[in-house]
Amino acid sequence: MPIGSQPPGRRGTVDRPYSALNLRMVLAAFGFVVCSALAVVLWHAGWTVPGWLLAAWAVVAVVDMVVVQLRRRARRRCDGGREHSLFE
Repeated sequence: MPIGSQPPGRRGTVDRPYSALNLRMVLAAFGFVVCSALAVVLWHAGWTVPGWLLAAWAVVAVVDMVVVQLRRRARRRCDGGREHSLFE
């Protein structure tokens, strides 16, 4: 899948994107922090399997943050450097 400002064949334009990338970045960062903290707490409590599952979700959140950042950069290139609010 090419990483552009928006995937091909999706609704939305550069002026009206279909995805709130900044909000998605905030939520992915929140998921990373929460999953990492809970994984550490579970490991210290002796619950290793749930700790590893939460650690895996933390890795998924990091991958999501990387993909979102690539799409945000592509959107910024298309818009000529214009900043976006949290919900666009």
